[in-house]
Amino acid sequence: QLQLVESGGELVQAGDSLRLSCAASQHTFGDYDYAVGWYRQAPGKQRELVATVTSGGITNYADSGEGRFTISRDNAKNTVYLQMNSLKPEDTAVYYCNFWSSGRDYWGQGTQVTVSS
Repeated sequence: QLQLVESGGELVQAGDSLRLSCAASQHTFGDYDYAVGWYRQAPGKQRELVATVTSGGITNYADSGEGRFTISRDNAKNTVYLQMNSLKPEDTAVYYCNFWSSGRDYWGQGTQVTVSS
């Protein structure tokens, strides 16, 4: 069973930067179709897409993070990152890592990001 462990969330001020990490428990980024990415859920709101990257290297960003967030992966470390710059209070949420392949979804436990104004 694949496990995903997020880290890097913390309390920061508006305008600061953070890098979130998601480490997979096993070799994950192989030569097959998959998508890995980040979602977030703020209090009282639905979980929403932040950014994803496919096995082919295609990235997709939500409008809210376009130009501020960058997703990347390190295949050797089985880790995906989310670099977040110019953070805003509305970025406050629990950020979840997601891995999808062959119709199966895996989620991490989430990491809290809080941006104070």
